[in-house]
Amino acid sequence: MSDKSRGAYWSANLRIIGISLVIWALVSFGFAIILRPLLSGIPVGGTDLGFWFAQQGSILTFIVLIFNYTRYMNKLDREYGVEE
Repeated sequence: MSDKSRGAYWSANLRIIGISLVIWALVSFGFAIILRPLLSGIPVGGTDLGFWFAQQGSILTFIVLIFNYTRYMNKLDREYGVEE
């Protein structure tokens, strides 16, 4: 793998990580903590939406992010010829 190709690979990898971290922070901190008062009036499963994001939503979002990261990295690995 050439230096230019290696740099493009890591740039794409960091972009995927950055997007995942922004989504994680938005759900974990944004919806569960900062926007909780605004979301408290929306009922979900016997509780309010802010509490749901704090207890369940952030965990489920994290699991989805893990699977998406794996899928995108496998695609990126195939694209750059570094798959296992």
